[in-house]
Amino acid sequence: MRSPALGTEPQHTTEPQHTTDPSAHVESGAPSKMALAARITLVVVLVAELMDVLDQSVVLTAIPTLQKSLGAEPAAVQWLTAGYALTLALGLITGGRLGDTYGRRRILLIGTAVFTLASLLCGLANTPGLLIAARVLQGGGAAVMIPQVLATLHVTFDGEHRSRAFGLYGAVLSIGAVLGPVLGGVLTEADLFGLGWRPIFLINVPIGLAVILLGRKFITESTARKGERLDVTGMLLSALAVVLIVFPLTEGHAHHWPLWCFAMLATGLIVLAVFLRHQQRTKNGAPLVVLSLFKGKAFSGGLAAQLLLGLLSGMFFMTWTLYLQRGLGMSPLQAAGAFVLIALGEMAGAVIAMRTAGRFGRRVPQAGALIAVISMVVYGIQISSRQANLTLLAMTGPLLLLGVAFGTIGGPLADMSLAKVPHKDAGSASGLFNTAVHLGIALGTALTALVFFSATNGSSDSAVNREAFTGVLWWVVGAFAVMWALLLFLPTHANGQAD
Repeated sequence: MRSPALGTEPQHTTEPQHTTDPSAHVESGAPSKMALAARITLVVVLVAELMDVLDQSVVLTAIPTLQKSLGAEPAAVQWLTAGYALTLALGLITGGRLGDTYGRRRILLIGTAVFTLASLLCGLANTPGLLIAARVLQGGGAAVMIPQVLATLHVTFDGEHRSRAFGLYGAVLSIGAVLGPVLGGVLTEADLFGLGWRPIFLINVPIGLAVILLGRKFITESTARKGERLDVTGMLLSALAVVLIVFPLTEGHAHHWPLWCFAMLATGLIVLAVFLRHQQRTKNGAPLVVLSLFKGKAFSGGLAAQLLLGLLSGMFFMTWTLYLQRGLGMSPLQAAGAFVLIALGEMAGAVIAMRTAGRFGRRVPQAGALIAVISMVVYGIQISSRQANLTLLAMTGPLLLLGVAFGTIGGPLADMSLAKVPHKDAGSASGLFNTAVHLGIALGTALTALVFFSATNGSSDSAVNREAFTGVLWWVVGAFAVMWALLLFLPTHANGQAD
């Protein structure tokens, strides 16, 4: 994959003067150093994205073992995922703007270093509190690291290369979400060196170091707003709004929904309104959120669909792993096999998306949403009819279809949502887009208290867990149906072509 914006050595560019040198194009079919640098850049940023996606879900299949090892309460288990997702959601918008202002490569490497250190601390934690604190630090590192991925892809690739790059991004995003539990189950079951669940975090250390070394050498530096003052007030207001909204949703069920939960939610909405008003009035320096981005229906509709995708993923994957192990009595390794089926479907879906998105545009992710609805309905009927006798072989069909659905949504959704975003606002748009999915995951995880844990009440009874999970499925079906409608806002064709 070639890109005219990349050279053999890192160069500093400023987006308003970001140009394409015609002489940089490679006319022959032979790979050049420039093409090699582009390929390595693509691999490095996608590996960074993969680390984040894996670490959102890697704890899922390890939850029962981890809970027993550390003596963690159900609320602590929730915070192992919600704490990471919440911290990530808090910092993504700021992380995106930091990349625009101070350099996307520089901020990517700083975020990766923090993420890698936090992963080491997770692997060394010996109490639930320490593990949650390390997970929160991990989320902070990812919040700085991840917005640079989409921003780098957006300003680096175009045309056919752009579709392929975003197709691979979608594949990593969706496959990583299901490979995380697989990796968690395999490593937990293997009990490497007697470390139990700890290798699920320690594995990030060598990978993170590789990203830092290769990224420093091959990623071209780019900025869009060099010298502009960061909107600190906007940073604080946005973070406060997210905390005030997500925290009560996460903790409300455990405390039987006291008055302070509703007070926090109301205050959070007020702070959000103040934040948006502040962004409108920001004149000096760069606003944290470029509100003009929302004038484009593709970006607004895609952002809403991304939020919904995160929400239903947060609801489904956490409750599904509990259903597999408690409802059907599977071991962590057997549950990992179920996640493999979805991963295989996602790989097929990602290939379909890469080959067809340019021709069929929004119809590709819309078809994925419809396939997801069908597969969830069939799966729900299976669970209700076969109860404890449902085998991995019997659920193969619905799970493969569900994987295909996820694979055909992720890449095209990102590509078409960001297609018309100006390069100077790539970081802001990327931060918002990533915030949507991670905030959705935090909200979805929080909603599990209402739609799953309230039904099981902490019980490990298999029948109770099966019934509770069946209820979750119908919520997910409804979310996919709404997503299908939101995808109508995307362009009819990909790559910004006219409708």
